[in-house]
This record gives sequence, C-alpha cells and structure tokens, in this order.
Amino acid sequence: MTTSRIEINPQVMMGKPVIRGTRITVELILNKLADGATESELLEDYPHLTAEDIRAAMAYGAASVSHEEVVLLADASDRAKS
Repeated sequence: MTTSRIEINPQVMMGKPVIRGTRITVELILNKLADGATESELLEDYPHLTAEDIRAAMAYGAASVSHEEVVLLADASDRAKS
C-alpha cells in the first residue's frame, strides 16, 4: 500500500485522511467510487488526483476495514427465548 500518498493532519479537514498535499479526503474518493464514479471521472473532476492516489485511497480503506474487530451480539429475540 502506498501510505505515503495519504496524510492525517489535525489542521487539514479536521484530521480526516486526505491525499497528501490536497484537501481531498479518502472518504470522498471511496464514496464517489461506491456511488458508481469511474476512475476517469474522478481524475476529470479532481485534477489534482492521480490514478495512484485513487488506488492509495482504496488500499487505505481496505486496510482500515481489515483492522476492525467485529463483535457479534445475540439478537434480542434469541435472548427472550432463553
């Protein structure tokens, strides 16, 4: 993962991860992609972005999710049966 393309700075976008040297958040890129935007559209809409920046944002998002812990709670209806 190219983490050198992502920076977290409390003075920029309230500390959200952004593409280094921009105010373009990883969240924005991931949301646009999830909404169906193509890489070409992102590059056209955000001229400061590169294809490598988009891949870095996706890798950052994937790495963030891979470090999450999932805690399964019993369903309330299951507890009522006990």
